[in-house]
Amino acid sequence: MGGGGHADGVGAAAGFNLPIGVATDSAGNVYVADTSNHTIRKITPAGLVSTLAGTPGVRGGADATGAAASFDAPQGIATDSAGNVYVADQGTTIRKITPAGAVSTFAGMAGAAGSTDATGAAARFNFPIGVATDAAGNVYVADSGNFTVRKITPAGAVTTLAGTAPGLHGGGGGSVDGTGAAAYFGRPTGVATDSAGNVYVADEGGPTIRKITAAGVVTTIAGTVGVRGSTDATGTAAQFHDPKGVATDSAGNVYVGDTYNNTIRKITPAGAVTTLAGTAGAAGSTDATGAAARFGAPIGVAADSAGNVFVADTGNNTIRKITPAGLVTTLAGSVFVAGLGGSTDATGAAASFNGPAAAATDSAGNVYVADHGNSTIRKITPAGVVTTFAGTAGRVGSTDATGPAATFFLPRGVATDSADNVYVSDFLTHIIRKITPAGVVTTLAGTAHAPGSADGTGAAARFAFPTGLATDGAANVYVADSENNAIRKITPAGVVTTLAGAPGSSGGGTDGIGSAASFCGPAGVATDSAGNVYVADTCNSTIRKVTPAGVVTTLAGSAGVTGSIDATGPAARFRFPTALATDSTGNVYVADSGNSTIRKITPDGAVSTVVGVAGQAGFAAGPLPGSLNNPSGVAVNGTSLYITQLNGVVVVHNRP
Repeated sequence: MGGGGHADGVGAAAGFNLPIGVATDSAGNVYVADTSNHTIRKITPAGLVSTLAGTPGVRGGADATGAAASFDAPQGIATDSAGNVYVADQGTTIRKITPAGAVSTFAGMAGAAGSTDATGAAARFNFPIGVATDAAGNVYVADSGNFTVRKITPAGAVTTLAGTAPGLHGGGGGSVDGTGAAAYFGRPTGVATDSAGNVYVADEGGPTIRKITAAGVVTTIAGTVGVRGSTDATGTAAQFHDPKGVATDSAGNVYVGDTYNNTIRKITPAGAVTTLAGTAGAAGSTDATGAAARFGAPIGVAADSAGNVFVADTGNNTIRKITPAGLVTTLAGSVFVAGLGGSTDATGAAASFNGPAAAATDSAGNVYVADHGNSTIRKITPAGVVTTFAGTAGRVGSTDATGPAATFFLPRGVATDSADNVYVSDFLTHIIRKITPAGVVTTLAGTAHAPGSADGTGAAARFAFPTGLATDGAANVYVADSENNAIRKITPAGVVTTLAGAPGSSGGGTDGIGSAASFCGPAGVATDSAGNVYVADTCNSTIRKVTPAGVVTTLAGSAGVTGSIDATGPAARFRFPTALATDSTGNVYVADSGNSTIRKITPDGAVSTVVGVAGQAGFAAGPLPGSLNNPSGVAVNGTSLYITQLNGVVVVHNRP
């Protein structure tokens, strides 16, 4: 499920890599923010996919035309009546693309996070996700890290329409209806407008759908505050589970990408909520009508003048189309795309992977790989022999069984313990799995397809898109619970507690004890011999340290400020780090994905770049530094580093 790639072509011949945003224009074209490819794609009504701007695998903020421009994990996308495309990019900027493909920075400054209302480059944003336009050419932004909704005039003047940013008059998250700064949002992720000038907000932290009038009056039109579910009902009696995307049609209906429910919901002007397509708790990629269709963590939605709804089916790396009658088809992309990876068991370069996401080693020097796109766990011997340890390529699910009879759904993290058990974070089933050395797979904690944030034992616990894993000497498992913005701990008996962070809240990197600390999309964890846990706090672009008592400090980097500076502590800069590993002397190795490098942090916080060159993505082998392409995982064994990236595993012998 969801192998990912980048290929222009027609229909299933095209490839995407975690598409998040989707928008339509008056000619029936669909535009896609192809997030992990760092490109903007265009799909004609006939399903022909081309790359409008950016180059796959190249991250940056260069203003230029077409392939010469660069983006940095673009997420939200919108169009205006003149055919311009607007993109929420780099966590701090809003970009504009003309119909000729000329890219400029419309508002904000790359790498400079904040909440300043000003014009153009003087304005500041903090992880904007959703964008929308109105008939007058204004652009609206779901500024998620600031918990606000911003407005940008055609001249680039930025103001805050509703909500209050953290630190300003006590702002920073909530679900309070009111006018302007008196309103609070839990975490706005999607925005849309209607012909009357109203703005609709997917308030993921609510989890609710909010409405803002032109005068800035905020009301809750659907969803129950603080309650996650899938109930179809009217107004606040309805329930959503982390709605992320929102769109409107000409009749005043609102469509919602209800990501964790794997459904698309519809809200009538009277507030009646129904499920347009998909079934809550049932993930997949089936084309069918209504409840029989299946999605894999859909996020972005858009509607056209004919009443069709287009969906960025993020987990499946496809763009889906839903007719007014509820018939779901796949417009472009394929769950598996020829030439973009494989699942061949063989030795060395003859083996193939499909988006390997993480690696871990055991006491015998074997390497275990979470082969994300194949939904399998692979094993590499010290001699380079690759086999499939558990799962079967192309079969997805949550079946506990032995070897190939077991199923996984986009595994993202992997770790081992001293007894050579393997632990797996099963991303789209929201569970943590355990595999014995004999290949027997069981579920250690969580319940498949039931995301949440509950502490408890075994199946009673809940996670939401768990990513990185690590173990300690006592066989406890630590989880980067990414969408809950928390670090969880699982004992060998399966008892789950929250070590640090406040589940469900997104923070700007606050240090503190336990729930007083805040994380933003943590993706990687590692432990040392003293029981400390290190965290790749991805959205904050920092590396954090958590003591066994839950005291959180920032080891290196500065929250919300991206870059690639080798320095000590807060003077260092990272760009969306995703994974960590430690060695026996207390060094921390960082997969600095956004910079396509591996960084090293000494125990005193000194950061250096040891593999790759910042901003130069590629696959160059040979003497260091070589080049890497968006590394997603790193592991240490003896004198070697094992690095996962795109469709392969890189070994660095005699690590720095």
